Amino acid sequence: MENTKKKKGRTVTRRAFLQGLGGGAAGAALATRILGQGAGAGQAGVSLSPAVGRKTITVTVNGKSISLDVEPRETLLEVLREKLGLTGAKKTCDRGECGGCTVLIDGQAVYSCLFPAIRADGKQIITVEGLADGDTLHPVQQAFIEKDAYQCGYCTPGLIMSSVALLNDIPAPSLGQIRTGLSGNLCRCGNYVKIYEAVAAASQKMRKA
Repeated sequence: MENTKKKKGRTVTRRAFLQGLGGGAAGAALATRILGQGAGAGQAGVSLSPAVGRKTITVTVNGKSISLDVEPRETLLEVLREKLGLTGAKKTCDRGECGGCTVLIDGQAVYSCLFPAIRADGKQIITVEGLADGDTLHPVQQAFIEKDAYQCGYCTPGLIMSSVALLNDIPAPSLGQIRTGLSGNLCRCGNYVKIYEAVAAASQKMRKA
């Protein structure tokens, strides 16, 4: 029988390459990235991942007009904390469940961790840092202190902002309305009774002022 010589070189197919990586999702993703480089390189003018440009927005934060560049992926919470140094709004759950990041946007209580910064263009934003009038605390802030409506304090800024929004909308809320108005804010210490008392006390002060 005539001997045949096998070629030393070997062509690697896409299927064989994927099998070598295990054929899983991670392997497929890696293969697409590696094998796609050569294919994409020969297609002039084709961009596999087009860059999305930044946008300059102008917002009024705590009474001050500010212009800054933001990316579509950035949230308002990230801009407030990382670019403006306003760390009162807390990055706690980062998924719109706890309310620790609550701020006022055009007077409405909003989870800033879910709000795209790019959508804040032209809007009025108030954070917990902007509530006090000089050295005079906002009535809600003062009531939280007087009623011991905080323990660890991490949820407190968000609760205060939601309380302010509630009292701006309903000056004399019932206990049920207070519960409902703050239902989007979680207190892991479970200090809800004193929180509700603080909101009721603040309501009375604001109506007498």
